[in-house]
This record gives sequence, structure tokens and C-alpha cells, in this order.
Amino acid sequence: MGDKSQQQQEQEHCCISHEFYRAASNNLEKIAVIHADGGPGNSRESMNPPVYDEDQCFTFAHLLHSVDSLTSRLRSILSTAHQSQLPTGSSIDSEHVGPSVERKIESKNVYTPKIIGIYMPPSVEYIISVLSVLRCGEAFLPLDPSWPNDRILSIVSTSNAHLVIARGCHPLEKSHWLVDCSSCPLLCFSMDERLERCIYPSSFLWPCENGKHRSFCYLMYTSGSTGKPKGVCGTEQELYPLQEEDLVLFKTAISFIDHLQEFLSAMLTSSTLVIPPSNELKENVFSIVKYVKAYSINRLTAVPSVIRAILPALQSQYTEGVSSSLKLLVLSGEVLPLSLWNTLSELLPHTSVLNLYGSTEVSGDCTFFDCKRLRMILETETLTSVPIGVPIFNCDVVLVGDSDMPTEGEIYVGGLCVSNGYFFESSNIMSTDYLKLHQNSICNCASSNCGSQFYFRTGDFAQRLPSGDLVFLGRKDRTIKLNGQRMALEEIENKLREHTDVVDDAVISLKGHGQGVLLEAFIVLKDKDKCNEISKSLIKSWMVSKLPLFMIPSRFVFKESLPVSSSGKVDYALLECSTSFNTNGQFEICDKEDSDLMQVIKKAFCAALMVEEVSHDDDFFLMGGNSISAAHVSHKLGIDIRLLYNYPTPSNLEMALLEKKVSLNSDANWNLNLEAGNGTILYSSKSATHDLFSLKPRGWLLRTANENNANHGVLSKRLKVNLDKYVTPECVIPRHGCLWNSVLKPVSCSFSRCNQVLCGGDHVMKYLHELTWSVEVPRNEKWSMQELWKVHMDSCVDASPLVVFKDSDIYLFIGSHSNKFLCIDAKSGSVEWEIKLEGRVECSAAIVANFSQVVVGCYKGNIYFLDFLNGQICWTFQTSGEVKSQPVVDKHKQLIWCGSHDHNLYALDYIHHCCVYKLPCGGSIYGSPAIDEGHGKLYVASTSGRLTAISIKAFPFYTLWVLELQVPVFGSLSICPPNGNVICCLVDGQVVALDSTGSIIWRYRTGGPVFAGACISNVLPTQVLICCRNGSVYSFEMVKGNLLWEYNAGNPITASAYVDEHLKLVYDPLHLSDRLLCVCTSTGSLYLLRIELDLAKNAIQPRTHLVQEFARLDLQGDIFSSPVMIGGRIFVGCRDDYLHCIAVDT
Repeated sequence: MGDKSQQQQEQEHCCISHEFYRAASNNLEKIAVIHADGGPGNSRESMNPPVYDEDQCFTFAHLLHSVDSLTSRLRSILSTAHQSQLPTGSSIDSEHVGPSVERKIESKNVYTPKIIGIYMPPSVEYIISVLSVLRCGEAFLPLDPSWPNDRILSIVSTSNAHLVIARGCHPLEKSHWLVDCSSCPLLCFSMDERLERCIYPSSFLWPCENGKHRSFCYLMYTSGSTGKPKGVCGTEQELYPLQEEDLVLFKTAISFIDHLQEFLSAMLTSSTLVIPPSNELKENVFSIVKYVKAYSINRLTAVPSVIRAILPALQSQYTEGVSSSLKLLVLSGEVLPLSLWNTLSELLPHTSVLNLYGSTEVSGDCTFFDCKRLRMILETETLTSVPIGVPIFNCDVVLVGDSDMPTEGEIYVGGLCVSNGYFFESSNIMSTDYLKLHQNSICNCASSNCGSQFYFRTGDFAQRLPSGDLVFLGRKDRTIKLNGQRMALEEIENKLREHTDVVDDAVISLKGHGQGVLLEAFIVLKDKDKCNEISKSLIKSWMVSKLPLFMIPSRFVFKESLPVSSSGKVDYALLECSTSFNTNGQFEICDKEDSDLMQVIKKAFCAALMVEEVSHDDDFFLMGGNSISAAHVSHKLGIDIRLLYNYPTPSNLEMALLEKKVSLNSDANWNLNLEAGNGTILYSSKSATHDLFSLKPRGWLLRTANENNANHGVLSKRLKVNLDKYVTPECVIPRHGCLWNSVLKPVSCSFSRCNQVLCGGDHVMKYLHELTWSVEVPRNEKWSMQELWKVHMDSCVDASPLVVFKDSDIYLFIGSHSNKFLCIDAKSGSVEWEIKLEGRVECSAAIVANFSQVVVGCYKGNIYFLDFLNGQICWTFQTSGEVKSQPVVDKHKQLIWCGSHDHNLYALDYIHHCCVYKLPCGGSIYGSPAIDEGHGKLYVASTSGRLTAISIKAFPFYTLWVLELQVPVFGSLSICPPNGNVICCLVDGQVVALDSTGSIIWRYRTGGPVFAGACISNVLPTQVLICCRNGSVYSFEMVKGNLLWEYNAGNPITASAYVDEHLKLVYDPLHLSDRLLCVCTSTGSLYLLRIELDLAKNAIQPRTHLVQEFARLDLQGDIFSSPVMIGGRIFVGCRDDYLHCIAVDT
């Protein structure tokens, strides 16, 4: 009877697939997974666990059904015939799996599973994919989407993966970047699609009933000391979770071994898993506390560095809610400092804290320490870190070292927790990390393999306390852990040597501020003349595309040669002694005033970059900063923006400002306003004519006009897509009468951001409006968008496109940070010509009145006049600063007006190639000037807050009036027809309307900074449209400034909106046609908003239902480019390095 019970118990715990099926079947209606979409809002009543309005919930019945369906699809794909049994597999082949895997295989009844990659963030789709692969009897391979594409492709190739599962619906399978870049088949899967239940969902044999055992069930890659990632073959035996029902937060990246325990422990014990948005956790680590409190999380797993980062949130008003719900805090992946535990014990007195130790090779954890016993141990032991404890169940841990020090040695781990070894693509070398030792003994004969039990040699050293607990001492090799992620410094060095400019390099790790680990790279370049800050930025940008972000060094140092020891090897100890990157230099502030100043600078950086924390040596531009966010910092700090370009890190900027304070004492008073809630640096000048932007720094603080400041390595904040692909859709708006499908009459006109139109005559506009496409679309119906084509621009595309109709063709002109400027066929996406300019291009181009030349500025200060047909340079005008302002054409006087960073506005005669007028404007000019042709006036604004009106009716031009708004202006000015009023957007969120005399007609303060110009369209003749960094689009009545409607997209908006003037949405012939408004968020989302004109026409009070979302599409990069939308087609640049053409899809 006892034997029968034991056999029954073994069968009950035979495999994860059985275990999940049993747990889920007993709790079909229970919520298994909550996708916490966007954070807590209004909680639904009487729900346990808490569920909020925007959440997506999936029960265990949903998961069972989905696993059945996906398993059926996988079996059909992986087998040549539709068979119900699991694959029998083949014997272990040493060409694919090294002898280190062979070591545990005692029987022929073992097969090598097929490897299935899973490319998606933590999600319900990821959970279902893992369970389905295991159900099929195969092995899963986590592919973290945050990895660079090159790393993912290398791992897919090295692992011989048979298939990759990606998150998304079936149409993505043809356009996914993995399809183009990898020979491995791709299967897209989403819970949003309709799942087909297989006919006999449970007819497949369970993995444990197949008669053969798979050699491993997952393959996880970790950093390797050989310079290449190593694949660890994990077995199913180690994956059984804690037997406790909890509410668990699934937040760990899938590249980290701990994520398996995090979600499997919930699934196999019928617990509920809460999955927060992965992007939010990356951008705001404090949101972890928000979700723990909002969902009453019981168990949280984290690395100590993350807990240290969120301490400010734990010490705030959140503490009470977190401490009352959080029962268990599991810390692993790093050394747990005693100081951090002391803080946690005070903040979370009722929470049990476990400190775990392990690695990928031992399924994540092999020892544990219950911190409740710590106070007792500290009575007799002096420690600086919390012990890593004793072995967990089914693990054997021994110390191997010198016989004269029996309590210290290298940690060797044996037992069921140990993986089956490393996966080798083509190698038959035994891994030295797996060795045989005498079972249940402490010995020093590791090299002899004289024992009977296999142990994994961790490379970590520890000391055994009298209590039996182990204390981590460190390592003797060059493998470290950063934020819980293990990395070999050799892998970073090998990758750096692949850079074309690098001859040799060395990477070291240092203890930084707050005991964090910092990486520093020493580089020897081929060309010594390239040893400058620009090269550092470019190398760091290149590294970001090759390695995960946690492996990118914080600092790069150029050296003529690397120090070597007597044996000829790099002397790393000497490098560590010589570095200035230490706690005594960069990270310590000498006095209270300096500390306050640093705090203010960091606060301004965080606000502009939309992050929660920056370090002293974080480069503003390498973190994703650009000219717009730099302007935000300059306004917040009250400094000249050029300082930020010269001193892009908080520490360097602090030193520059402190030095500047000393040099300016004679003529200006420097005041720090550090009251609560106000972190702004203010100047108070003795001269009444100066404002806080007119104070010019001393000479050494200024960049000269001839210095090259155009090559900062500005990185995309999102994953870049490495494909250059053109898509020809089969069905996107092919309607009769649409201008994209018509043979056009010879016309000349241009369209650019904010609905700016230049026509060769009134008959041209009339003709184009005849081509307007009208579509019957019921209100509340949503459409989609589809990408037609895209053009690779080699770097970020922040400029807005210029679309030109010339003769019977349609062209598009745009530049990028790569200095490239292109002419593109707007219909097909083919490149007509391209030219490399001297500096990067961030501004939009313009076309001269006779449509013979294209005009564009660059960061080098040049304004180029390019031949329309071939791109040859006709003329170049040199300013003394960067040109970020879009040129504006005065077609009557054949002039181009353009502003510069040198504070001047220029009028350029493009016929005679000369400058005919120059006006100082008190500050840098970012936005375009605005010309009121009817009244012969031009208006220009600058970052000093000065708005100037100029009479341009006849020569000589002269200033009509000057208005000091006291707040910077970065957006372009707009003219309201027919009265000529001027719309000006200020960086502090104010929208100001002025008449032609400079009198303010109306003023409105939005909910956040405004960096883009107003959009005014002739099809919305009464509305002024403003985009704001708080995520809202505002519509104001043009004459009185009444708010007509507001729509919030949920993410910051930096670019201007655009109204499609050649597409009408008709729902009732008796009502006015609706129009589409295109809005792009800084995070990469395109929105099409449907504006109901018949209601807006009579609106007196703001009405939210005047506008509704019509379509949405997410791109792979941030968007700072203002879109242009014509006849259902959208043209926009993106920080994924592409110009995109997107169409409304019927």
C-alpha cells in the first residue's frame, strides 16, 4: 500500500504540464493573469484580487483553452504529419550538445528536444507559449525583446532553433523583422485573436507518458567568459515552485532566470499573476511600488539594486499600504548589503525577507537565508552583507579549497537543481564547469573527477559560519553581476574589438556611488586624432546596437596603450588604480550647496528625459536627449542651451555652473531657489534690459561658431529595427478619385508640417480639392493603418517631411541625424537622389517659389540651396550657429527667411545669392517665422521669449514692434486667416493670440510644456490645434480662444498635429463631413482622431465627444517629427532610423 501511494505521488508530480493542467482544472473561473494596462484607475467593486477599469483579466479556463490551441498549432508546424503523439526525438548528438549534457544521460530513452524561441516581454502570451512548448515535449528559448537584434539573431542561429513565437496577430508574420533577418520560421500569437479549440485538446501524450525523457526543457543564454553567450540547458526537475498560494507580480525580464520561478510558481499553485506594462517599469522603476500597493501583492522577487532604487517610494506615503499586503520579499541575483536590510527591516517590519543565491546553471537559486535569523547571527559575527544561507531542498552545496582553511572555498553545487550543461553548436569539449566530486564531502580534488556525483563549479567563493550559513566572499575571475544580470567582462571586450576604430580595449568594474557596480572601458584607437568626446558617443551608440544595455560601460577612456604585466597580459589592477572614476571624485559632492545644485540639475534632466533617476555621469544626449528636451532643460535651469551641449552630464554641468558663478559675481547675482517644489536656477541681473536668457556666458563657456557640435551620438530610446523593406499593400484606400491613384495634371504646390501649403496659384488648390476622397464611415467605427513603405535614413529622423507636387509627380524631401538629405518618390518610396551635408538635419525643408530649389539647414550652421532635380548644391549660406528652423519662402520677393542658433534672422535672396537683411532676435530661433502676405508682415520668436514683428512690404525692411513674453518659444508661429492674428506657443504651456499691433487677444495655459507650433487648416476654419507634452491635443476657437475640445493620448506629444484636407468621412448627407487629425506621441504612437464638424461648429462649452480615436499604429521608435497627411497617407520620421509612409486601411 505504501509503494502504491509513493508511485501515485510520483505520478502526480511527474511533469510541469500535468501539474498546470491539474491546478488550472480545479480553478477554472479563478483569475490567473491580470494585465495591468497603464496603472490603477477606478477599481471594480467586490473584486479580489483588485481589478481596474483598464485591466485585462484571463482566467485559468482561458489559459487552458489557449494552451490547448497553441499546442495543437505547434504540433502541426513541428511535425511533417499531424500526429497525436509527442516526438520520439533522437539520441544525444555530440555535434549539437556537448558531453557536459551527456553526463546525466544514463539511458537510451532520452531524446534531444526541438528548440522553440519565444520573443516577447512578460505577458500572458509568454506564459501560454512556455506551457505549450513544454506540453509538446520540446524546449523553450527565451528571447528578450530588449536585446539588440544582432544578439537575438546570433542566439537563434547558434541554438539551431526550429521556430520562434512572437507576440502579435497572424498578419505580423510576413512583416516581422525576424522574418527578413533570420531563416528561422516565425509564428505570431496573441490573446486578441480568435483561438480555435483543437478537436481533442488532451489527446496528445503527456511528456511524462512518452516513454522517453527530453535531455532539457529550456535553453537560457547567459554571458560567457569566452567572449560569446553560453546556452544553459535546464531540466524540468528544477522548475517546481514554492507550494504557496500568493498574489505575485510578474516583472522580471525573461532574460533573467528568476522569471521562471516568478510566473511558474503562480501558475502551478493556482495563484494570480499581475503583469504591469514592461515599458512603464523600464521608464519608472518607482511604479513597482505603485503596483504592489494597488493590487495588494503578497510576494515580490527583486534584485537588491532595484529595491535600493525604490527606497524613496517605500519611504513615502506608499509604505503603509505595501507593508500591510507584502508577506514575502525574495531578494536574489546580487549581494544584499547589511545596510539595505537594516532599512528594509524598519520599512517592512511585517514582511519576511529571503536572501537567495544561485545562477542560471543551478536554476536560479540553490541556497536561501531567512533574514529573521540575522539578528541572532550578528550577535556573534561581524558581517557587511547578509548571508546567502543554506542549501534549498534537493540541492547539495560544498566548499572546495585549501585544507588549511576548511571553512572557506569555492562554491560547488550538486543535486536536482543543477542544469544538464551547456549547449554547444559544434563542439565536443567537456565543460570544465561541471565536475565529479566525492558525494557529501568537502575535498580539494576537484581536478581529478574522482567522485561519483556531478557538481557545478560556480566560480564564487564563500565562508561557512558556525551556524552552517554561507557568506559570499566574491570571485577570482572577471565575471560580475549588475542588477542581478551576470556578465563576463571578456564578452564586452570582444565586442568592442569588433568596432572598426578600436585596436585594443580593457573593461573593468568599480564600486560606484551607493555601492552600485559601474563599468569603465579603456580603448586604444587606430587613429589617435579621433580621441574626442564625439568618438566616445559614436562608440557607445554602436555598442547599444550590439549588447544589452546593462552591459554598456558607463564611461569610455581613450589611452595610447594598455598597461601590461610581466607576463604580457593586460594589468587590470593597474587600470583600477589609475582610474579617476571613483567614489572620491565623480560621485561625492563636497558641500551642501554643491549637493543642492546637483539635485536641481538632476531634477531638470529627469523631467526632460521622462525618467525617474539619472546618475552623475549620465550623458544627456546618450540617454535620448535632443534639441527639444535640451531646450526644456535650459528653460528649467535658466541657462544658455549651449552649456548643455558642452557639458552634457550632471557632474560636468555642475562644475561649469559653479565656475561660472565665480566669474559672474561682478555683474550678476546667482540665486538658487531650492524651496520645496521649485527646482529652478534663477539669475537676477543689475541691468533692467537683461532677462534671464540675455546673460551671455564668459568666453570659455561658449562654443565657437567653427566648432563641430553636430555629431552627438543621440540614441533611440527604443529598439531599432534592422530591416530595409518596402511593402506593397493589396488594399489601402484604392478609391476612384483619390489623388494617389489618379493621373495628376501638371501642378506645383508643397505641403509641410502644421498644414502649411505653398501653391503655384489658386487654381492649383482648387484642382487638388477636387481630388478629395469621400468615404462613408459610421461614427464610432474604427479603422486601422498599414505601412506602405519606409526608407532607411541611417540615423534618427527628427525632421518633418516636405511633400511637393511638381508637374504630374509627387516628391518628398527629408533629412536625418546621419547628415543625409533625400528626395523620395512619395508614391513608391524609391529614392530619387540623396546628398550628404556637413551637419545633421533636424529641421524641415522648404521649396522656393519657382519650385527649382529645395532649401534646408543643418547643425553645422549652413543653409543649403539644392537643385530640385538632382540635389546638387546651388548655393550655401553660412550662419554662426546650428540651423533648426524650417526656412520660409517669400514668393513675391523671392526671398528665403530662416533663423539660426546664433540669435539672428536672415533674409536670403536665392536669385542673386546674397543676404539682404539680418535681424538680432535676442535668443536662438527654433521655430519658423510666419509671413502674413496680405498685410506685408513677418513675425519671428526666439528662446529669449522675444516676439518681433517686421514690415516686409518694401525695402528697407524695419521692425514694427517687439514684445517680451519672458518665456522661451520653440514652436513655429502661425497666422490666422483672414484677420492676420498670430498664434504663439510658449514652453511653459501658454498659448497666446496677438493681433497685428502686438496686443494680446486671448491667452490659455495648457497642462504642460508646448514645443510645437499651432496647426491651422482651411477645412477647420474656426479651430486652432495645439499639441502638448502632457499628452493632450487642444482645440481652441480661433477668435476668442474658447476651448472647444481636448483629447489626451496618454503619452507626451512633442510634434505638431496635421489635418488631412483631402479626405472626408461622411456618415449622413445632411451633416457636414468629418475630418481626420493625425497626432504622433513622443513614445512612437500614431493616432488618427475623427473630428465631428457639425457639432464643433455650434459648440459653446468644451465637449469631449467632438473627437474620437479613429485608428492607431505603434512604431518601433520615438517620434519627434511632425507628420504630413494627404489623402489618407501619412509621412513621418521616426527614431527607429526610418521615414515611414502609412496609409489608412479600409
